[in-house]
Amino acid sequence: MKKILTVVAVIALAVIVASPAMAYRGMGAGYGSGPGNVADIGAARGLDLTVEQTAKINALREAHLKDIKPLQDQMLSKSRELRSLWLASTPDKEKILALQKEAQSLRDQLTDKRTAYSLEVRQVLTPEQQAKVQAYGTGRGRERMGGGPGMMDDHGFGWGMR
Repeated sequence: MKKILTVVAVIALAVIVASPAMAYRGMGAGYGSGPGNVADIGAARGLDLTVEQTAKINALREAHLKDIKPLQDQMLSKSRELRSLWLASTPDKEKILALQKEAQSLRDQLTDKRTAYSLEVRQVLTPEQQAKVQAYGTGRGRERMGGGPGMMDDHGFGWGMR
């Protein structure tokens, strides 16, 4: 009986320890996914970017990722807070609603920053390259562009997730 209790306790501890990591992954901390993050357009095949374009786009992307990092960290924090509120024996409706509003505000800020980034990158591309990106923006042909999930995912020119 003692062995079974120990095994159950170890499994429960593993689940508790893994929960924040899974929540963080769900918040889009990975490369090219999640609110505000963007896929690497420089890696897309078929655009024939010049060395200068690639360097400029990479610089814009790095600046964007650095800019959104604090917002993503705040989103993670709000997510954890919200989760703990929901796990309470009697969830506090007012606190939950207030926290959801804060999280939505952060998501809106991330969306605005992603849009600004996408518009900046668009200025780096030639009209022909822009046409190629727009042609693939409907979600079709991602394989040919070299993208995957998060790459021009039904956003027209925007790179990132919803």
